[in-house]
Amino acid sequence: MNETIARRSPTTRRPFLHMPVPWVFLLAFLLGLGVQLLLPLRPPSSTLSGLAWFAGLVLFAGGVVIAGWGLVLFHRLKTTTTPGEAPNRLVTSGPYRFTRNPMYLGLVLAYLGEQGMLALAWPLLFFVLTVGYLNWFVIPIEEDTLGAFGPAYQAYRARVRRWI
Repeated sequence: MNETIARRSPTTRRPFLHMPVPWVFLLAFLLGLGVQLLLPLRPPSSTLSGLAWFAGLVLFAGGVVIAGWGLVLFHRLKTTTTPGEAPNRLVTSGPYRFTRNPMYLGLVLAYLGEQGMLALAWPLLFFVLTVGYLNWFVIPIEEDTLGAFGPAYQAYRARVRRWI
């Protein structure tokens, strides 16, 4: 099975997967932070800043829990977390019952949470680009790879949404 998956997604079809996805989020956030330092945008009031901090804390904590849950599950089941690599099993339990991409969903929530806690505006621009990159480049390659699981993956894909 792994040989079939490797043939379906050769390195030449994965030009966008050279950087680990968490690093893409970090780089996007740092770019946004850089723009924020050059062109500061702040909430108009301390009340709004406090609400953003609290909402950010909740989002960040939720994101860490969701991403961590998915990561721990993958490690326990001894399957890869690297996009495009041949997985040795189809994971449909834990957070994968609710979303096909809990690790990415967790990174999204953590990113938004950090942005809220720091009351930063500019990282949102790079957030949109990052989610677009995931949705239109990374996830389709992963879904193509998971297609090797045949009807089991198709049934799972029909039952569980990509994000939420």
